[in-house]
Amino acid sequence: MSRPSFGSEIPAVFPDWSPYQDLDSAARAYLRDPEIALESLSGVLRGASVLGFTLERFVNEVNGVWQEVVVCDGTRLVLWHGEDVPPGDGPPGSLTSSLRVVALSAVTEVGCRRRLTRTPTGVVRVDSIDVYLLLSSLDEAGGGATAEDSTSTSTLRHDALRFGKTLDDGGAGQIARLEEFARLVASLVGRPML
Repeated sequence: MSRPSFGSEIPAVFPDWSPYQDLDSAARAYLRDPEIALESLSGVLRGASVLGFTLERFVNEVNGVWQEVVVCDGTRLVLWHGEDVPPGDGPPGSLTSSLRVVALSAVTEVGCRRRLTRTPTGVVRVDSIDVYLLLSSLDEAGGGATAEDSTSTSTLRHDALRFGKTLDDGGAGQIARLEEFARLVASLVGRPML
């Protein structure tokens, strides 16, 4: 299954980044704008070791290409996000590029849900994975009381980072790499930072 393409310029199926163990090669194989992503990330990483990473890219009907890189350097998660600007919100070809840095000490919980299927021969395989990293910060969209209803209680929700891969969206290699990334972060959460 492939995603629909946006116009005729952007392919609906992207190359597989999972065989590449280094961030530079994986980003250049998978992202549409690897130079922008790598330059932004290097400005924050400044030579820090990249212990693990995960990549995401998809096309939507409104904004075009959406890209994300998440890097773990042992003490932080560095997230780069690039997204095409919707038509009419800027000159053609415009995109946003943003960075977010989250200290690993802010990750309070790591969750990983795998969907397993059994083949007719009895072999068990992973056909999708969903990963979440619950953060100590609060979600800005948590809601609250409105002027019309001052009796309602606000619902506080913690911010979370969510990632997912399926056999149709990324394949077995990217599922395995995302699970590897989740295990790395989980192994570091709660440990004293030097």
